[in-house]
Order: sequence, then structure tokens, then C-alpha cells
Amino acid sequence: MPAPAAALRPLLTPAVLLRLVLGWGAVAALSSPALAALSSLPASALAALLAGIIAVIVLCAFGVVQQAEHLAHRLGDPYGSLVLTLSIVLIEVVLIVAVMLGPGEHATIARDSVTAVAMIIMNLVIGLCLVAGGIRHGALAHRRAGTSAYLAMILVLGALGLAAPTVLGTAGSLGTGQGIAVLVLTAGAYAVFLARQMGPQAGDFREATGSGSAASAPGPDPGAGSGVGAVLREHRGEVLGRLALLVAAVLPIVLLSHDMAAMLEDGLTRLGARPALAGLVIAMIVFLPESITAVRAALAGQMQRAVNLCHGALVSTVGLTVPAVLGIGMLTGQRVVLGESAANLMLLGITLMLSAITFSSRTVGAIHGTAHLAVFALYVLALTTG
Repeated sequence: MPAPAAALRPLLTPAVLLRLVLGWGAVAALSSPALAALSSLPASALAALLAGIIAVIVLCAFGVVQQAEHLAHRLGDPYGSLVLTLSIVLIEVVLIVAVMLGPGEHATIARDSVTAVAMIIMNLVIGLCLVAGGIRHGALAHRRAGTSAYLAMILVLGALGLAAPTVLGTAGSLGTGQGIAVLVLTAGAYAVFLARQMGPQAGDFREATGSGSAASAPGPDPGAGSGVGAVLREHRGEVLGRLALLVAAVLPIVLLSHDMAAMLEDGLTRLGARPALAGLVIAMIVFLPESITAVRAALAGQMQRAVNLCHGALVSTVGLTVPAVLGIGMLTGQRVVLGESAANLMLLGITLMLSAITFSSRTVGAIHGTAHLAVFALYVLALTTG
């Protein structure tokens, strides 16, 4: 068995090295004191800088997708999809916590981020997957048992994290006892879900092999744990090497997105747009690698993999973000506002109902995707004009 370092060398192709150099080079350049006063930059220079950063982020995103697809092919689903989901979501949680602990008042950062991620993933990305995959393949099969499990968790975790603070808390904030209860319930439900998804119910999240009743029947589970164990024993060096390259490509995306916040806010202010749009743009960029992978899976006819990536990302986002920010808030004494507005709760409710209707069918397609894209357009309209 080759050592991880030896296995990493053949993976460092010129394209991989170029992405890493450009990504980390951009991170280093943005830390330059010359860019400390962004407000002094002319509008044209600010626009050019933003365009350059977005180009680097997209390039790094394709690097993440490349490593994730190799891992998914090696490990199989749901494990392969989970690698990409958790690598991005964990870094997103770290980013949110870093903003919370930074200077200024950021009591609503977790709420705004989770809502933006929910609307992006469940409407924009799912909509694109269904339209693109539906146009190419017609009807797309998925496993209703696995998709139903995702939607059940999204409903409960969303209610705990965004609706309960609105109803039970004060001005969107939970008391200490309430916060502890929500933290334990959220973390516990997510832990049970993860254990079942990776263990006894792993077959529910594997790709459906056809349409009709076969697509909704529980999938075979040929030794879920032992299969992955055998792969890891045989290809440990390659798996660890690709994981290292995936993280090395994801980190510049998140770090550059964080540095872009000030630029976006400044640019939107100059344009007279609402600063809240910056959170939406950053969330879209951070989840770009997963979105690309999901759409490519749908184009290949792998709808369950697209569902695993999209719905799995949202379950992980809420399941990790809410306990993390509540715990940080209690330890530091910072006020955490999780309660959402009535308008956003309505949009989230519409999204959940639409998702339940969409995936109650044995097969899905472009018509369903169009409906999801319309809801996302409504969300953007509310965000820009509300």
C-alpha cells in the first residue's frame, strides 16, 4: 500500500497545481495592505478586482468538483456525496463562526446564511438539476425513501432553527434554557440521521436503477460499511491524497468569499442595492462546487446523487450551523438571532411544500424544475424590493 505522500504525487497534475497556485496566490494578494482601504478604489477598479476573484473561485471550484467526483467514483454513494457536502458545509460553519467572533454586530449572520443556502439549494440548484436533466433524459428516477428522509429532516431542523426562535424567543433570540434544548434536539436529530444514512439505510440513498416502482423500492445494501472499509484499505493513499487536494481547493474559495464580503457590500452600496444581497452572492459562490457537481449528476441521469448533494448539504448546514452558533453565543455571551421574518418563513414553507409535492412522484422532470426556479425568482424579488 503506498504511503499518502507517495500517492499524492501522481495526483498533482499541472492543472491541479495551477488551480492551487492561483487560488492561494489570490488569497495572499487580498491580504496585502494595499487593499486595506477598499472604499478608496475607483468603481472600475473594484469591478475588475471582483471579476478576477470570481474567476479564480470558479477555477478552484472545478478543482473541487474533479476531486469529489473521483472520490465519489471510488467510494460510491452516499459516501462520495457526503465527502463533498461535509467538506464545504464544515468550512461554511467555520466561516459563520469567524464572522460572529469578529468585530461588529453580526447577530443575524447564521439566520441569513441558512435561509440563503436553503433557497439556493432547494430552489435554484434543484430547479437547474431538474430542468437540465429533464430536458436531456425526460423522466428522472430517484429513491423516494431517501428523498423523504431528507425532507423530513429539513422540515424538523428548519422548524427548530428558524421557526421556533420566532415563536418561542424574544425578538428572534432564544433564552438559555430554550437554546440548550434546541441545540441538543438539532445536534441529536442530525447525528441519528447521519448514522442511519451511513449505516443501515445507506441503500435508500443510492442511485435508482430505473423508473416506476423499482425506483422507489429500498435499494440493496451490500455490506455498506464493509465495502467502504475494503476500499479504504486498498486505496487509502489515493483517498487521503484526494481528500487533501479537495480541502486545499475548497479553502481558497471560502477565504476569498469572506474577503469579498466587504467589496460586495461596498459595490452594492454604490449601486444603491440592499446590502443583504451580499450574503446571497457569497452563499452562491461558497456552494458553487456542490452546485456544479449536482447539475452534472443530473445531466448524467443520476438524480439521486443530485438529491444527495443538494438536500444533504442543507441538512448538514442546519444540523451543524444552529448548534455551533448557539453554543458560541452561550460561551461568549453574544446575542444570536435565529428567528426569521414572516415573509421568509412563508417562502421557506412554500419551498418545503413544493419539494414534498415534487419528490412524492416516482419520477421528476423539467416541469417540476421550472416551479422551483420560479420560487427562487420570487425570493430574489423579495430580497431586492422587500
